[in-house]
Amino acid sequence: MTHLLPTQTARRLPGNGFWRKTWAVLVKEFIQLKRDRVSLAMIAMMPLVQLMLFGYAINTTPRNLPTAVLLQEHNDLTRSILAALENTKYFRITHLPTTEAEVDQLLASGSVLFAIEIPANFERAVRRGDKPAMLVMADATDPVAAGTALSALGQVLQTALSHDRAIPDSMSLPFEIRTHARYNPAAVTQLNIVPGLVGTILTMTMLIFTALSVTREIERGTMENLLSMPITPVEIMLGKIIPYVMVGFVQASMIIAIGVFLFGVPIVGSLLMLALLSTLFITTNLSIGYTFSTVAQNQLQAMQMTLMFFLPNILLSGFMFPFAGMPNWAQWVGEALPLTHYLRIVRSIMLKGSSVADLHYDTAALFVLMLIAMTIAVTRFRRTLD
Repeated sequence: MTHLLPTQTARRLPGNGFWRKTWAVLVKEFIQLKRDRVSLAMIAMMPLVQLMLFGYAINTTPRNLPTAVLLQEHNDLTRSILAALENTKYFRITHLPTTEAEVDQLLASGSVLFAIEIPANFERAVRRGDKPAMLVMADATDPVAAGTALSALGQVLQTALSHDRAIPDSMSLPFEIRTHARYNPAAVTQLNIVPGLVGTILTMTMLIFTALSVTREIERGTMENLLSMPITPVEIMLGKIIPYVMVGFVQASMIIAIGVFLFGVPIVGSLLMLALLSTLFITTNLSIGYTFSTVAQNQLQAMQMTLMFFLPNILLSGFMFPFAGMPNWAQWVGEALPLTHYLRIVRSIMLKGSSVADLHYDTAALFVLMLIAMTIAVTRFRRTLD
C-alpha cells in the first residue's frame, strides 16, 4: 500500500483552494485581455460591423440600378416613359448615349447594368396601335440584380403610365418590352459564382499567408537576426511577398481551370490580361496582409485583423449581394476593397470579353490600393519590435 505525504494528500483533496486558484487564473486572463487592445477592439467591433452591414447595407431587392437610355426620338411619350422608369426606383438613368456602339461599351465596362432603346417613330406606332417594341438590354453577369428588375418592369411601367395622357387608354401596355439578357442569358448561377470564388479564395488565403509572416518571425525570435542584416524594409517586404504571388497565381489557375472544364464557365476575353490583372490583385492582398503583420503584436491579432477585413470584402464587394443595390455609403466602402474591383475585372474578362480600356478604373483602383498598403507596411516595419 502506497503511503502519501501530508502535503500530497492536501493537494489531492477536493475543494482545497480550488476557487482561490480559479479566481487567480480568471483575474490573470482579464488582465491580459485588457492589455491586448486589438483583441478588445475586435470583440466590440465584430458584432457592430455585422449588424451595420446586414441591417443597413445588404439589400436583396436592389434599387437605383444604373441605366443607359438610347432615344431615337424625343417627345411627350418618351419623356413619360423615362419618368416612369425612374419612379419605379429600380432604374436610375445615368447615361444618355447616342449610338448603339456607346451602349455596348457602357455594358461591357460595367458602367450600367441596363440599357433601354426606344426606336424612331415609336410614338406614331403607339398611336396607331401597332405595339412597337422597346428593347431592354441587361447585364446578366449578376442575375439577381437583373432578374428582379426585369421581372417587375412590365407591371411597374403599366401602373406608372396608367394615368398618363401621352398613353392611350388600355388594359395593357400599348408597346412591347423585349428583354435581352447579355453575357448570361440563361441566368446560370455558376457563371456568376465561379469567377467570384476566384477572388474570394485568393483574398482569404493571401491575407492569411502574409498577415502571419512578420508576427511569426517576432514570436520565434528570428526578427532580430533579420533586422541586423544589411537589408532594407522594402527588400524584406518584397522577399516575403513574391513567393506568395507565385502561390496565388497557381491557386487562381487551378480555380479558373476547374471552373472552365467542370462548370463550363467561358473565358471570352484575353487570358493574358486575366493573368496579369489577377497577379495585380494577388499582390494587393499580399500587401494588405503584410501591413496587418506589421501592426499586429502576435499571430492571434493578425488573424483577427484578417477576419475583420475579410467580412466586408465578402458582403460589400458584390459577391453575395448586388453591389448596385446597396446604399451610397456602403458602395463607398466597397470601392475601397480590392475584391470589389477584382470581381468586376474577372467577370468582365471571362463573361464579356472586356478590354483594358473597359477596365481602366478598376485596374487603377487596385494599383492605388496596393501602393497605399505597401507604403504603410514599409513605414511601420522598423517599429514592429518597439
